[in-house]
Parts: sequence; structure tokens; C-alpha cells
Amino acid sequence: MHPAAALQSKLAHLPDNPGVYLFKNAQGEIVYIGKAAVLADRVRSYFQKGTDHSPKTTLLVSQVADLETMVTRSELEALILESNLVKRHKPRFNIVLRDDKQYPYVRLPIKDDFPRLSIVRRVQKDGALYYGPYTPANALRETLKVIKHVFPLATCTIDIDGTADRACIEFEIKRCMAPCTGNQSKEEYHQIVKQVRQFLEGRDHELLDGLRARMEAAAEREEFEEAARVRDRLFKIERMLEKQRITQTSATEQDVIGLARQGAGVDLQILFVRGGLLIGRKDFFWPQSADAPDEELVRSAIEQFYNKDGQPPKEVLIPTDLEDTALIEQWLSDKRGESVRVLAPERGVKHQLVLLAEENAAAAAADHLRDEEFDRQAGEELKRLLRLDHIPRRIEGFDISNTLGNQSVASMVVWEDGQLKKADYRRFKIQTVEGANDFASMKEVVTRRYGREENLARPDLILIDGGLGQLGAALEGLKETGNQTLPILGLAKARGDKEERVFLAGRKNPIVLKPHSPATHLLQRVRDEAHRFAITFHRKLRGQALLASLLDQVPGIGAMRRNRLLNQFGSLDRLASASEDTLRAAGLSTDTVLRLREAFKNQLAASGTVTTIQVRSKSRLK
Repeated sequence: MHPAAALQSKLAHLPDNPGVYLFKNAQGEIVYIGKAAVLADRVRSYFQKGTDHSPKTTLLVSQVADLETMVTRSELEALILESNLVKRHKPRFNIVLRDDKQYPYVRLPIKDDFPRLSIVRRVQKDGALYYGPYTPANALRETLKVIKHVFPLATCTIDIDGTADRACIEFEIKRCMAPCTGNQSKEEYHQIVKQVRQFLEGRDHELLDGLRARMEAAAEREEFEEAARVRDRLFKIERMLEKQRITQTSATEQDVIGLARQGAGVDLQILFVRGGLLIGRKDFFWPQSADAPDEELVRSAIEQFYNKDGQPPKEVLIPTDLEDTALIEQWLSDKRGESVRVLAPERGVKHQLVLLAEENAAAAAADHLRDEEFDRQAGEELKRLLRLDHIPRRIEGFDISNTLGNQSVASMVVWEDGQLKKADYRRFKIQTVEGANDFASMKEVVTRRYGREENLARPDLILIDGGLGQLGAALEGLKETGNQTLPILGLAKARGDKEERVFLAGRKNPIVLKPHSPATHLLQRVRDEAHRFAITFHRKLRGQALLASLLDQVPGIGAMRRNRLLNQFGSLDRLASASEDTLRAAGLSTDTVLRLREAFKNQLAASGTVTTIQVRSKSRLK
């Protein structure tokens, strides 16, 4: 049957059920996914003559050569299925959030005898309290830093039963009251937990009033040292709250969505407000979505953002009404386990929050457009300087890292369409090279990257961190894999020079880049990211090797116990700083702990430090 006739036949026999529809082009690629309460009515509406579609929908319909439908039992099931399929296939005509991160939450297991805070990326129905999401991550680090300095909660991982022989250093510096030794009762500990909850939930008036009362009571009893500690805690909390307080509102958990348009670009901001405190925000930008209506953008953002393992808030404030608000509320309520409201406020404090989100979105949109223009200029400059056939959209950068030839590794990072694409990053352990041979290592990693079948796009440009030597080695690798036509360059500095130099195949003299040109900044960004990624991987392997080596020297630690300690601590720093109770909890006897301490002492005497080893940095110009 002719494809057009097959499509018409499917349109004539669509089910009258709720479900999901998938539009495909002539190549069989899914170009759009949608849901419907009645599939027949919704899908046919795209193809009715005389319908006044938007330019985007008109273009979509012109490309549809086939369709597929999936029937569900309810419209709610259709919404969930649509969200999952969009996340998996990322169709061209859907509004897609290009962000697959699981956001961090703070977990507080209040049912434990002595609850301790931890960072998780999955919210479970386990009786614990979860606070967040915190994004960017520095918002979480700042919050935990304040909690650690202000609230003396235990931070160790040992079983606390009050029978420990002595407390660790956290007790000496008054950041823990040593419940492990019986110095603090369960009831006293839970008073601190209560204060942490008040802080995390934005119940600052209740928290501060309680602390002031405690300070005054201590002063009346002439316990001035205790009164001073509570006073200092009060000051730190008030300073933290002043930084985060954005409005006087209820303690309800709220996510606030704002939209802003500039040119063809649209930016969407989600502000995470908990008890009137702004704990983080997330930004999404679509450079070519001028004809997408606000309702489609907001609805797509809600469906995809909350289709994660996080927990929806009690309220989602949005800038425009949605047709299926009740359906979305039902879905979010099921995920949270209690009622969730989706509101488009037109006045009052909640409306002011939406306006604040829109102001942030407008500022972010301007930043994105400036970055886009900068990247466009950089691409055009690279095309001219390197005589490329077209502006590079995808750049892959490589670097080598080792310590005197040991634990030699390589990194590959990817810059694509104006941003670093971390999902395509690769790291390599050098397998065929003995000692410190950066040239041979570079040849190996380039050969491995381009000599095997992998579901990665081909780069428009390859960047090698180094001069003619590294570039020549990479070219040999490309030649062996039959990819010698790929554009490639080396980036390095001559010793003592400020200017970056680009080395090209078949050209003896390098191109000296202008220090402040867009092309220079782009190449430096990719090179520095490759260097960072390689160093990080190398240090991880080096730390594990040093830890394994030290453990092998300790009588009483066999292969199985060594592997458990490696998995639990992961680095010499963490093992060296672990308390005796923590080490005993990890399965070590008192004698083995003493022998381990002696091994650390011997290594310190031999090297002057336990963990610090100089990483060999190759010069930028060979």
C-alpha cells in the first residue's frame, strides 16, 4: 500500500479511547508525541482542511508520513506514558527539557534513634523527610555548611548506641554532643533534630523564638558559655535567613514557574521556594520556540521536570492557565502522596512570586542570547582560521594525565551547539603504553575513540591538548582508523608566552590566537574541560591505588576486607581521618586499627604527607 494511502487508512480507523499518538516522518523517525482523551478526535484535528494551524504545526503535519497509537485506560495513564516517551525519544517537534539530571535532596530519617542528614537523588516513601531539590549544587553545600556549623548533629556513619569508649574530634570542637558515648540522650538529640527541621522547613520564627528563650534561660542560670553558644547560633541562622528570604509567605512548599521571550528564544525558570526561602532554581532555554504557546511550554516543562524520582511540592505556581490542570494535579498528587495544587495566580503574594520568576527568566534569556552570539562569532572565526567547510557544531577535546607514567589515563569531552555535552564524555585507561609517553598515549586513545562503532555523532573538529608532538600522534591514530579527513588541531602555549597557539596538520608554524577573541575562549574552554576531566579521573585511580597499596601492607587486612574498605572510604584522606569507632564499625579489630594507624605514620614519615603527590603536568608546547 502507498504510504499516503496507509496513513489515510490509519486516520480512518483511530480508536475512540484515551492514549498516546506518535507521528513519524518518511525515514521512520518519531518527530512528535502527544496525548489525547479521545485519540480519534485529537489526531484527525491535525489533518482537517481549513484548520488554522501555527507555522510549527503546519511544518509538522507536512512531515508526517506515518503514525502509531497506544491506547491507555485513562487520560492520566496517557499523560504519564507521553512524558516517558518524550523523555526517551526527544522528538524534534516536542518541547524537550534537555536535562536528565536527578536533583539532590536532603534526607532526614526521623524514625531513627539518632537521625543523620544525607544527600540523595531519589525520594522514596520510607518514612524519612526529604528537603529540596537544591539546584545549583552550591545551594545545597551552603545549607549543609550552615547546619554543620550551627546544629550539633552527628555526621559519622557508626551505629550510635551510647557505648563508645571516647568521642571523636567533632565533640571536641562542639559540632557533635557525642551521643555515641552516652553524653547526649535520645531525647536531647531529637531536640536538635527538631531545630534542623524548623530551619529546613522555613519555620524560622518558631526556631528563633525557641533559641532566644533558651539563651535567656541559660543566662539566668549563669551558664554564660552555653548562652554564648546559643547566641552565636542565633546570629548565624539570622544571617543565613536574610540571604535567602525572598518574601513573607506561608510555609507551603512551592515551585514557581516563569516565562520570558526574547526574539526567537524562550526561557523558563523554576524557583524552588520552601517556607518563603529560595533554596534554588532551574533554568531551561529553547533558542527557536517563538511560535510555541505559553501553555505548551509550561505544560511540557511540568510533565518532564516532575517525571523524575524527585518529590513535587504542595503548590506549583504557573504564569498561565492550563486546560488539563485537574489532570496534572491528580498526577502530581499521586507522585507526592498528598494533595498538590497547580495555580495561575493573578494577584497577591503568589502572583509576585511568578513575576519574580519571570524577571529571572528574562535575565537568563538575555544571557543565553549573548552566549549564542558569542558562540556564533567563535564558530565563524574558527571556520575562517582553519579553513573548514562549515561552522563546527560539535568539538571533541582530548587530554592525557599521569603521575610519572603511572595510572595513565585520557579524557574526551564534547562541546556541542553552544554547551558542554557531558552525556557524551568518555574516559580511558591507557592500555598499551609503558611509562610516561604522552604521544603514544594520545595515539592509543584517538585510535580507540574513532576505530570502534559507538553511538556517538562524528565531530566537526577535534582538539588535542598539546603541540606538534601530540597532534602528530593523534593524526597517526586517525589514519589507522580511516578518519584522516576529520578536521583536527593542537592547542598549546609556548613556555612564557600568553598567547595560545593552534597547530595544524601539514603546517610547521602555528597560528597565534588573539587573547580575547571568541575562538580563543571557545578552544580554551574545551581544552580546560578536557584537562579537568582527565585530572579528576587520574586522581581517583591514583588515590585508589595508593589506598590499596597501603592496605596490602597491614597485617589483618586481606583481599576481601581491603575491597570493602576501598568501596567504603575510596581515598586515603577519608580513611586517614576516620575515627577508631568508624574503623571498628567497618570490621577492623582494635589491633588492626592500631597497625593501620602505624602504616599511615610510616608513610607520613617517608613522604612528608599521606596523600599529596605531585601530578606531572606536560608542557603545553612540545
